[in-house]
Amino acid sequence: MVTVEPAAPAEADAVADLWVALATDGRRHGSHLRPAASRDAVRESLARHAADGGLTVARSDGELVGFVRFDVERGPLTQDCTRGVVRDLFVTPAARDDGVGTRLLDAAEAALRDRGVDVVAVEALARNADAVRFYERRGYRPHRIEFEREVENDKRPRRDR
Repeated sequence: MVTVEPAAPAEADAVADLWVALATDGRRHGSHLRPAASRDAVRESLARHAADGGLTVARSDGELVGFVRFDVERGPLTQDCTRGVVRDLFVTPAARDDGVGTRLLDAAEAALRDRGVDVVAVEALARNADAVRFYERRGYRPHRIEFEREVENDKRPRRDR
């Protein structure tokens, strides 16, 4: 049986291992993150999110099988709504297709709703078709589209495609 519950700050290290798996998988979808090199910074962020109630984990027989990290968007610009942001959502491959991701996203949306958000935003890499379909099935629609292209410079020649 899978349980979904808020994470404790002390669990940040174990969740960081899951984040590394998420970021490693993201590399095949075009992510530029370097998972191992980013682990310590992410662990610190996960601990802060846990302390603030913005980290939820899924467990199966006591073993972590997923997590979601979220918060209320803050910044210097004034907006006409309050946005909640799902920063990361990950389910281990063995636990996928069992509703774990849905339960984690439900928990994040409920916590953000309780914090007074008007909308919830999520990101997915454009080449991650499974994630895009998951969010679209949940009613999410594109809001902002980011574009990128490689450039040649003195330090790195353009790669052939």
